[in-house]
Amino acid sequence: MKYQIGDKVLILHSEEEGTIIDFINDKMVMVDVRGVKFPVYLDQIDFPYFRNFTQKKKQQPAKPRTFIDDIKKEKKTQEPRKEDGVWLNFLPVSDTDEFGDEVVELLKVHLVNNTNTAYNFKYTLGFFGEPEFELKNNVLPFQHFYLHDVPFADMSDSPSFDFEFSLQKPDKAKATHYETSVKLKPKQLFEKIETLRKRNEASFSQKLFDVYPEKQPEESPMDISLSQLSQKFKVYNAKEARKHLEPARSVVDLHIEKLTDNASRMNNFEMLTLQLDTFEKFYNLAVAHMQPMLTIIHGVGTGKLRDEIHDALRLKKEVSYFVNQYHPSYGYGATEIHFKY
Repeated sequence: MKYQIGDKVLILHSEEEGTIIDFINDKMVMVDVRGVKFPVYLDQIDFPYFRNFTQKKKQQPAKPRTFIDDIKKEKKTQEPRKEDGVWLNFLPVSDTDEFGDEVVELLKVHLVNNTNTAYNFKYTLGFFGEPEFELKNNVLPFQHFYLHDVPFADMSDSPSFDFEFSLQKPDKAKATHYETSVKLKPKQLFEKIETLRKRNEASFSQKLFDVYPEKQPEESPMDISLSQLSQKFKVYNAKEARKHLEPARSVVDLHIEKLTDNASRMNNFEMLTLQLDTFEKFYNLAVAHMQPMLTIIHGVGTGKLRDEIHDALRLKKEVSYFVNQYHPSYGYGATEIHFKY
């Protein structure tokens, strides 16, 4: 082979020099340019000395005469790198089968931080709601972090790439943590790989977030006396009003057999609707009774019910934070909701 690991090479389109650190396949290599690692095709690189011998040297203009009174011009400052968020990057690695066809064997997964901020992160690859691979680490500004390889055959099971981010340097104005995830359906994945081949590109990316979120402001009490308020509105005593409400629960089990005796006569949509209505009911009761915490047991299953609940919680202002982590009693089948008042 023309190149070996450790060779110094020239990136043709950018005129930058880098080092070969790995071979992806017979058409692509992984290079390192000043600490940034990325894949390139073999026809996009060359040896630096080859360019020096084959290209004609440009005729250098005569240097202008300088005088002792000349003022040295200031050097141009380097423009700051453009921020465009945090991404999950997938690099398909292919091989040739016995028929000479190019077949994708695996996906190399990288976390790409195109921001000026360093983050701690917890990464989980899950199948059918069960964690398959977990990793905790940090990613620096404008750096790529290699996570792991995923066999291409496993992508037919629609895995979930889940992340929990936090700032490496805590900021009181920013959220304590931020959760996000990427799910790739098999049809969606095949379309992306076909697009890569048509465009002669190496990888594709899914955005995790643009900007790390701000901390949600706490609601300040209204600057108005109770007597002034009672002149315009009828005022109820909250403690008295809560006495007429149904009691709240600290743990709510949404398994369908706990909610109805007619589950066998219901389709999937009807069961999901009943479960979400029950969640909303006991969520509102927990808020009305000013509970500090509520545990929702949604089970593991396909993860549809859990995802619907998490999407709803992200929009509710009473939620301080929520977590779906391993619990001795529920495994990964429950979400703890912590409220702020």
